[in-house]
Amino acid sequence: MLTQQNEKPGTDTLLSPEHPSMILGRRLFLRYAGYTAAAGTLLVTACGKTDLATGVSPQAVDLGTGDIGILNYAYALEQLEAAFYTQVIATPYSGMSADEMTILTEIRDHEIIHRDFFKAAIGSAAIMGLTPNFGAINFNDRTSVLTTARTFEDLGVSAYNGAGKLIKDVNYLLLAGKIVSVEARHAATIRDLLSAKTAAFAGDDVVAPTTGLDGALMPSAVLAAAQPFVQNRITANLG
Repeated sequence: MLTQQNEKPGTDTLLSPEHPSMILGRRLFLRYAGYTAAAGTLLVTACGKTDLATGVSPQAVDLGTGDIGILNYAYALEQLEAAFYTQVIATPYSGMSADEMTILTEIRDHEIIHRDFFKAAIGSAAIMGLTPNFGAINFNDRTSVLTTARTFEDLGVSAYNGAGKLIKDVNYLLLAGKIVSVEARHAATIRDLLSAKTAAFAGDDVVAPTTGLDGALMPSAVLAAAQPFVQNRITANLG
């Protein structure tokens, strides 16, 4: 289904999450993934917190249910990560090396591709663009930025791992498996930036020593952890 093309992605194409130079036609993807327009409506209501820059209260967002709800769940997390890394590159922390800039830029680009991929795949059932809340992050401080990056990447991996059993469509499950492997690579790279090379395995805090498996969290736990970084109140009924 995926082919190398020379054209640039337009309104009817979206980037494959596997590589930015590979383009997947939106119509082909929707047939491949089994998406139907009868996804139901999303609950969008106003919440009480006001964006001081615009004077408008960020809207509460319900992700929905079923596979569409899971896709919106992934879309929400990818929005958060894309916004975070976009800010990191726009305002580099003090002392950011050229190598770190390259690495973080590549991660940013991956997250933007993931975000846009989900938005196009979900179509009219996609949730709105979320409003980040990064007030607790010191973007000028290397440790603050990289520690937050590790938190986001670990959260993303555990989110995909936990949601896998909830996905009904095997094609969606395949796509989630491809994306979570990239998020795990991001998590490993961020750990390399945070910690000097040692004899210890850098992922001891997330990989269970007795099983060799990474962690998994259910959507309710992931959303609770992500909520402080998003102004919109997010709700879901995903199991």
